[in-house]
Amino acid sequence: MDGEKMKAASNKKIERTDMLVRYLIKFFIRICIFVFVLVFYITNKELMYNLFTKPYAYGISAIHILWFIFMVMMIRHIFPTELLSMAVKKSKKEDYRENKDYSELELLRFVQRENSKAWVVMLIWLSFNAVFGVLYLLKVVDSADLLMLSVFYFLSDYICILLFCPFQSFIMKNRCCVNCRIYDWGHFMMFTPMLFIQNFFSWSLFFTSLVVLIRWEMTYSKYPERFWHGANQNLQCENCKDKTCQIKNRIRRIEKK
Repeated sequence: MDGEKMKAASNKKIERTDMLVRYLIKFFIRICIFVFVLVFYITNKELMYNLFTKPYAYGISAIHILWFIFMVMMIRHIFPTELLSMAVKKSKKEDYRENKDYSELELLRFVQRENSKAWVVMLIWLSFNAVFGVLYLLKVVDSADLLMLSVFYFLSDYICILLFCPFQSFIMKNRCCVNCRIYDWGHFMMFTPMLFIQNFFSWSLFFTSLVVLIRWEMTYSKYPERFWHGANQNLQCENCKDKTCQIKNRIRRIEKK
């Protein structure tokens, strides 16, 4: 019977929700940006280095436009709008629909468990990127390399949301992005390499991403019930309108066959 249920689930058509379509469009845009920067990096790395380290010498360039896109993207998360996924909006008071019967003890256990796993993710991420920081200080890699790394992280963010997330699969074990404890860490992770480059554009990206992270953590610390499906009905599968997990779940079911 279970096998028949799995087969039926795997054959079920993917529902085209507005959020899923929006994410797929943005994923395609990110792929285009990544390919553009990668071609630029391969064909004229020296110019890319100059544009990024001496931005005013060349006037407005594609690098400035990319910086502007990144900044707007983060500001939208500092002031979440209705166009964003419930994965982000769950931090807002307006998007908290309380489950009256939730257990305070279970909530406490949830917070302790998720905090422990979040610390593991943070330590792994900082350790991994510290390697690139050391290589940069030793002049093995340069600013263009770190920018390319950040753009790769920029693309990987949506790979994690739509296709496969190693943090979700191996550490967090959350059911989906809507329920992810560290969902809004994405920008901080994306721009971690920018910390090592000493100029306005790199540091403005990194420190703005830090503001996004701090805002998220402060809200989580003060209102943990908003982040737990046991307390917030909007995070329960039957009430989900985003359904951005569908492709990822389909991939998982195929792998289990």
